[in-house]
Amino acid sequence: MDILKRISEYRSQEEQLAWSGTFADYLELVRERPYVTMTAHARVYAMIKAAGVDVVDGVKRYRFFEKEIFGLERALEKLVEEYFHSAAMRLDVRKRILLLMGPVSGGKSTIVTMLKRGLEQFSRTDEGAVYAIEGCPMHEEPLHLIPHGLRPEVEKELGVKIEGNLCPSCQMRLKTEYGGRIEDVRVHRVLISEENRVGIGTFSPSDPKSQDIADLTGSIDFSTITEYGSESDPRAYRFDGELNKANRGIMEFQEMLKCDEKFLWNLLSLTQEGNFKAGRFALISADELIIAHTNEAEYRAFIANKKNEALQSRMIVMPIPYNLRVSDEEKIYAKLIAASDLSNNVHIAPHALRAAAMFSVMSRLKESKKQGMDPVKKMRMYDGESVEGYKAADVKEMRDEFLDEGMSGVDPRYVINRISSALIRRDMTCINALDVLRAIKEGLDQHPSFTKEERERILNFISLARKEYDQIAKKEVQKAF
Repeated sequence: MDILKRISEYRSQEEQLAWSGTFADYLELVRERPYVTMTAHARVYAMIKAAGVDVVDGVKRYRFFEKEIFGLERALEKLVEEYFHSAAMRLDVRKRILLLMGPVSGGKSTIVTMLKRGLEQFSRTDEGAVYAIEGCPMHEEPLHLIPHGLRPEVEKELGVKIEGNLCPSCQMRLKTEYGGRIEDVRVHRVLISEENRVGIGTFSPSDPKSQDIADLTGSIDFSTITEYGSESDPRAYRFDGELNKANRGIMEFQEMLKCDEKFLWNLLSLTQEGNFKAGRFALISADELIIAHTNEAEYRAFIANKKNEALQSRMIVMPIPYNLRVSDEEKIYAKLIAASDLSNNVHIAPHALRAAAMFSVMSRLKESKKQGMDPVKKMRMYDGESVEGYKAADVKEMRDEFLDEGMSGVDPRYVINRISSALIRRDMTCINALDVLRAIKEGLDQHPSFTKEERERILNFISLARKEYDQIAKKEVQKAF
């Protein structure tokens, strides 16, 4: 492969995506392709649908997630249909914060990262193209230029809906640069990019004493105050906060419930009315999907505080449990190992990862009240195996038995840490199922969250996984003979 040639080809492809014209040109574009004006929620939903959807056992499986997320089809179906689909239809759901809540290492951050990366790629396609006012610090929708009095007629003519107002910067530029002539305002195509801070914003909590609200809403540019003479002049303000830059795309709040209260107050107006307060300006419009993630303990503490009721009512909580299928748990471990340098230097014996997966899944299962059901049988049935004396209907009954099943247990990160520890410490070039289970057992004493009772319960699952592996090994030997 000629690397320099591929770089040149990639640069040419990026250049071909560029589009620039006047607002009059953009209106013609909207007539031809009304979908270019879709909201941030609609764009994310269109992105997920464009990748394709399969239906397996009555559950929708979205191909968009299939390379990175395993075993969470039901949770993802609920997420896409109950939130993204409804929000794309402009239902009231879009005025809510999407909060992914689940145990550590359950895939919450991975889902958010996939949405952000996917949106970057989708904005480079015709279906996901995003157009904005040239020079606008918030990359806002050009149709905001149309006066409110004319919007009903324009909406009827173009078959679109116009929501939001011009940002203070564009209001001033319309007067000073274009003399109020809307049709002459320059419009260009933008490519969503977290790196370039276009359409994706990320806020991470830190020390509340040092963190400034300007991180979210922008700040005054003191170097220009003397030039423009007023703090309310848009030219003396930096519209560079995360909420400003996330306009038209996704705003991610990492560990949202750890944020200081004052950083969440802006979300009250942003979620319900689609605007937020910044500096000495009127409310600023923003079209963005607000997504956050947290663990269950922090969420319980959050809802217990009565002061958070206003924000709590503006949230849609989506549980993201651990995977409960052994075959998918194997894929998770294989993916994590493939991402490391060990993948080329170490041989993993057949069924080694399966033994670890069986242990992990059993630790996450709730004890069923169904007669004769034990963790091993339940594990097999969840993985699609047939168990004598039980039918497919029994699987559905067991899934409905505990709504919080999968919200606790051993996380994939712990298992991978133990496998890594065994490989490095013993300088192995090959690792088998017994090595894996032994490493998991040895690490229990260092795991801070396991109580004495939980440790005994987990040791039992290691023993059960060992027995299951023995049965698998016997069958393999019989097949060989």
